[in-house]
Amino acid sequence: MLSELEFENFNQENFDFLIDARSPKEFAHSHFQGALNFYALNDDEHQKIGTLYKQNQALAKAEGASCICANMSCHIPIIAQKFRIGSKVGIYCARGGLRSKAIAVILSELGYRVVRLKGGFKAYRAFLLKYFDKSLNLKLFALCGNTGCGKSELLELLPQAINLEKMANHLGSSFGDILGDQPTQKAFESLLFYAMKEIKNFAFIESESRKIGDIILPLKLYESMQNAFKIYCFCSLENRIRRIQKFYKDRMTPLKFKECVKRISPYVSMNFRQDLLQSYESQKLEKVISMLLEYYDKSYKQPERIDFRLNTDDILKAKEELLNFLKTKYKINF
Repeated sequence: MLSELEFENFNQENFDFLIDARSPKEFAHSHFQGALNFYALNDDEHQKIGTLYKQNQALAKAEGASCICANMSCHIPIIAQKFRIGSKVGIYCARGGLRSKAIAVILSELGYRVVRLKGGFKAYRAFLLKYFDKSLNLKLFALCGNTGCGKSELLELLPQAINLEKMANHLGSSFGDILGDQPTQKAFESLLFYAMKEIKNFAFIESESRKIGDIILPLKLYESMQNAFKIYCFCSLENRIRRIQKFYKDRMTPLKFKECVKRISPYVSMNFRQDLLQSYESQKLEKVISMLLEYYDKSYKQPERIDFRLNTDDILKAKEELLNFLKTKYKINF
């Protein structure tokens, strides 16, 4: 069985598995959550056939079909082993064209129930752009406060949380790129969409600037964050230092630290920078963190409006205090 659906309906289907028929390079750049890359054409084939198609469409289709058959001869045993015949499979390519159609026909003939995405990944991207251009129909509770006060730690414990830094793989500061490469903008937006579509009525989120590393937040989301219920988190300096040291100690290399210090060099004195580097080389980590907190605290601006102040020295206690307060104020059943 073979059918085709627009994204809104495609997204509502309960597939046993989802196939991205694009090349590995396209897949790596961005893809549907949970999709498997059983490509019609590999990277070299995709480039070669694409170039040939501009010169001779008939020949390009013939050579493309030959490549697809060869690739499917490798894919089919894997698919058949993992998913029984009769399973429901969603499939898409870049524009809902020949690549997804070719694989869909083959799998359909084998007995799989195949649903193609009309318009392919391009249609999905168009849907996302419209989705993020709409005002949020959510009550946002935004955690704010100085660096190291446990906002991210608290966010992980709260229900219906949108963890932007986790999705962006970045901690949001000049020292925030210690987790490895960030996703592409499109990949981030996919993660954000799949997280947000599961959330109803309200969400907890951490106040961020619109840019997290190289990732730019959708404007409507950012505007909603500015108007959110503001929860100001605070704790002792000792706990802030302890939290930061625990998280950064094994992740920060000497080379990365120097790179990060270089980024803030235009905003600090030469003496501050030299003292910072020397303290790090001497493994005086508490002093390093204390100096950086002093620097960041000066640049951090408290929200003009604070709706609730929350002591986060004890994260578990803070969670309970916050949820109990919101239960009483907004009658939310957590």
